Amino acid sequence: MSLHPPPRRCWMRRGERKLIPAPGSPQFLHIFGGYNWHSGRLTYRTSAHKNSDTFVAFVEQVLEEHPRQHLILVMDNASYHHSKTVRAALSLYEHRLLVIWLPKYSPFLNPIERFWLHFKQLAVANRLHPSLYDLQQSVDEVMRHQNTLRHPNRLLLLDKFRLMA
Repeated sequence: MSLHPPPRRCWMRRGERKLIPAPGSPQFLHIFGGYNWHSGRLTYRTSAHKNSDTFVAFVEQVLEEHPRQHLILVMDNASYHHSKTVRAALSLYEHRLLVIWLPKYSPFLNPIERFWLHFKQLAVANRLHPSLYDLQQSVDEVMRHQNTLRHPNRLLLLDKFRLMA
């Protein structure tokens, strides 16, 4: 006969998140990304903070990677997208950028959102990264792999997107 009660099992329901307390301050890795429909390549930038300055740095990175092209930015209504800093940068580059603002609460209209769901499964789902550096390595590896793939239906997806536009 045991004096201790049997251990309680903590079952998680499907879709429920379990928070694990950890010492120290929380660390974040935010990803800004864009998809080039013609080449099938992804441009991305990671940052510890998600704010106006880091977003403008991402837009400038995209413009540098495509110096002779006019670009279309499909943007949601994140608060930092509407800041004075971002609006000033967008007006500075308006000769090269066409900005399409999505309606509020409609991420399903942004084609890259489907990629982010796929990306999360590949890079972070069901994984525990021991450090932020390891998480960054996982992100870089998945992005490198995605940029080397040549999906046979890519042009078909491009045609469907053109029909929707």
